[in-house]
Amino acid sequence: MAAPRRLLLLSNSTMYNGEFLEFAADTVKDFFKKSATKRILFVPYARKDYADYAAKVKARLGEMGFEVDSIHEAADPVSAVKMAQGIFIGGGNTFRLLKTLYESNTAEAIRIRCLEDGMPYMGASAGTNVATANICTTNDMPIFYPPTFVALRLVPFNINPHYIETDPDSKHMEGAILKVEGNHAVLLGNEAKLFKENVDPVYYKPGADMSFLLTDTNA
Repeated sequence: MAAPRRLLLLSNSTMYNGEFLEFAADTVKDFFKKSATKRILFVPYARKDYADYAAKVKARLGEMGFEVDSIHEAADPVSAVKMAQGIFIGGGNTFRLLKTLYESNTAEAIRIRCLEDGMPYMGASAGTNVATANICTTNDMPIFYPPTFVALRLVPFNINPHYIETDPDSKHMEGAILKVEGNHAVLLGNEAKLFKENVDPVYYKPGADMSFLLTDTNA
């Protein structure tokens, strides 16, 4: 029997004038510690500078009490995924990220670990994009072309982490977090806007139960 999926999907990793993961620090710590995760596998594939990105994440998550291994340093990335206690896929360019996940043969390995073993998965920005059904709602420039736009499918819907309202006076709807545990999903952080075909968009406040998204095929 498959273990319940455990996902923490962040719209972004840094708020304006804030530090890296500052706005989500308590949520991140609680999320991984709830599953007794002490060591996290970081995936820097969304950016070109793997080493610098990994060093930044190691320092920040280290402050939270976690040890971090970066997948780009592993001799066998697939084995690294299979052995991981938890995983964090960071932001950058979504096309670059998905292409590299497929090229390294880690996409399916991550999907299996998350959906069958219940390995905790945290994504930020592009890392949240690839956790969804596909990457067709990304704002990123297609500087690379993955073999398919189909993503990890850890949830059956799409997310635009950097949605911009059409109102010129509004700001990015960032700082939102979707936490998924099994078939339960809750919105944390800031508000989010839900779009469905042939239905007016709906705003949801932090604390809203979003579990219906996991089973609603029209979501």
